[in-house]
Amino acid sequence: MTTLDLAYVRSQFPAFAVPGLAEQAFFENAGGSYACQPVIDRLTRFYRERKVQPYAPYAAAQAGGAEMDEARTRLAAMMGVKRQELSFGPSTTANTYVLAQAVRRWLTDKGGAIVVTNQDHEANSGPWRRLAEDGIEVREWQIDPATGHLDPARLKPLLADGKVRLVCFPHCSNVVAEINPVAEIASTAHAAGAAVCVDGVSYAPHGLPNVADLGADIYLFSAYKVYGPHQGIMVIREAFGFDLPNQGHYFNGDTLYKRFTPAGPDHAQIAASAGMADYFDALNERHFAPEPDAAKRGAAVHDLMRAHEIAICQPLLDYLAARNDLRLIGPRDAARRAPTVAAALDRAAEPVSEALGREGINCWAGDFYAVRPLTAMGVDLDKGVLRLSMTHYTSPQDVSRLIAALDRVL
Repeated sequence: MTTLDLAYVRSQFPAFAVPGLAEQAFFENAGGSYACQPVIDRLTRFYRERKVQPYAPYAAAQAGGAEMDEARTRLAAMMGVKRQELSFGPSTTANTYVLAQAVRRWLTDKGGAIVVTNQDHEANSGPWRRLAEDGIEVREWQIDPATGHLDPARLKPLLADGKVRLVCFPHCSNVVAEINPVAEIASTAHAAGAAVCVDGVSYAPHGLPNVADLGADIYLFSAYKVYGPHQGIMVIREAFGFDLPNQGHYFNGDTLYKRFTPAGPDHAQIAASAGMADYFDALNERHFAPEPDAAKRGAAVHDLMRAHEIAICQPLLDYLAARNDLRLIGPRDAARRAPTVAAALDRAAEPVSEALGREGINCWAGDFYAVRPLTAMGVDLDKGVLRLSMTHYTSPQDVSRLIAALDRVL
């Protein structure tokens, strides 16, 4: 198996060379990752050379529009979908809200129910639950309160009467972190006549998924957690996207990537998102033989990143699981989860994160907008959880340093 060249990886992130940051160990990646150099370069160039209305008939506008198109085309190809099926918006929360308004009209016309979970970040729960205000039935697929596990077997009874039209769930939770079997869940939902909306915000930083293989009708994630700019990215498959009512300008309704972006897009940040594709392709070139298929390149990089993350996350899980003064949230096997590790302590978590900050460990504590899963698991929201989140650029030395610091502050 190919091993991740960590020195090369970290050389692609300028933050690791910045005085004051370089000496810190960064464990707040689930809140937002460092930006990679290609994204920074493209964003800077756009503001310096192309900050005009794109697509107009002069050179700067043409270059800006081409770069925006490049971002959509290349990221869509890596995720195994058509370029018109990938849209940009101001954030995943905003994108989900717009989609919920489309589904509100769609279900008002067609009738039917939706399923939500109590494992989600509120962004993929609240907007859907509000549809109940208009009489749409909302059914809750509940987690196991002891483990946070979202059992696919518990979904089937919710679908049994054939009334459910949409199932909304996370690829993995931002506090539980267990990776849900998206393809299995999508297959079950589709067999019952329902589409699926997957919140991939907590998964995508650990390798872009092939959305076609997953079978998701909607897949949402945040570019700023995937080494990119502050944009929300959503994949909406063609068949489902054109079934939902247009939420954009009426004259843009025939263009799928404009149907669910009613506000004007952030041109510079869309263009900079092509830097994400630059970075993933650079990782592929560094570690593997040339591969013309973008989806295969994306899959290889995904697996490379995940293997490194599993290796660095397991020692932290083992350490936390062995303590009797905290509750480790989610699976103890790193292969079953994202490297986002939450622990409920025997005291308020925020002062512990502050103490870790003084040790050079950058992390945070709180509820992380995951109020529903934490409440379901009996976590005291006033104490919150300590969250320690890694990505493929986290080093084994960072993890060792974290464990040593935890020994001193817990």
